[in-house]
Amino acid sequence: MNLNNLTKTTLLIFCFLSQFSCKNEIKAQTSNQETFFKTSLAQWSIHKSIWEGKVSPYDFAKIAHDLGFEGLEYVNALYSDVTGSQDKASAIEEFITRNNELAAKYNLKNVLIMIDGEGNLASSSIEERKLAVENHKTWIEAASKMNCSAIRVNLKGEKEIENWIKYSVESLKALAKYAKPMNINVIVENHGGLSSNASLVMKVINQVNLENCGTLPDFGNFCMSEGYGALRDRNCRDLYDPYLGISEMLPRAFGLSAKSYEFDSNGDETVLDYYKLLSIAKDAGYTGYIGVEYEGNKLSEIDGIIATKKLLEKAASKI
Repeated sequence: MNLNNLTKTTLLIFCFLSQFSCKNEIKAQTSNQETFFKTSLAQWSIHKSIWEGKVSPYDFAKIAHDLGFEGLEYVNALYSDVTGSQDKASAIEEFITRNNELAAKYNLKNVLIMIDGEGNLASSSIEERKLAVENHKTWIEAASKMNCSAIRVNLKGEKEIENWIKYSVESLKALAKYAKPMNINVIVENHGGLSSNASLVMKVINQVNLENCGTLPDFGNFCMSEGYGALRDRNCRDLYDPYLGISEMLPRAFGLSAKSYEFDSNGDETVLDYYKLLSIAKDAGYTGYIGVEYEGNKLSEIDGIIATKKLLEKAASKI
């Protein structure tokens, strides 16, 4: 048996023993190509499996490693041991220790932490904004201890545009100044409501005017009216042009999120033009991590992750 056959045999045995299909595992392990970016896995891609108790959030590093990724994008809200703890400070320290050990074990880079459920940074209530800022500071400290480059925040709260901009700027300035000595970037994702309007997001970022405050453009979160699945389900009444939005947000981007929903028989995304999106990123000189964030319903989470990663590699090779 030659080395190549031995490797395949070992992989087949691993697949048989693991929760993933052999077909998918082999695809993931053999699809890596040279690209102008690095690939990370957004933990949200496996949120259903975590919520259903099929996997632990602490299986994240192993899953990302087995599927051929280089980096990890954590979602704080998926860690019930933290969110449900009576001693949150101690729980976060345990979160940091365990995930650092796992990232090191699988030779992966901790890229960022996506922060949800820690308060509305654009609230019209000064007390609510201050509490939200303090809650997010804890995660800036965690990101620093994990050698991440950033935390992703949401800009929710105020509905009136000018006040939304004003309060968003105020909160982001406080967070970015706090994060600067720890070498952490504070980045805003287009993530529903006013934040899905890229031109408004850029008004906020430009008014903050701090080098460590930027964006995390998401390929798919540009529906300004309906919920998060509206683009996938093709029922968004008020869609901000995704290609324009990505172009506007990229100059201040510290990350890029490859949202995906459905794929055709050629492996191409049926809702978003990945070739166009990656061309925009390449032309803008982007060379950082692109995080795979599968959010479809037709494929399993693992199959969707693999399909997205393969499409990123295929599209990158053709542009």
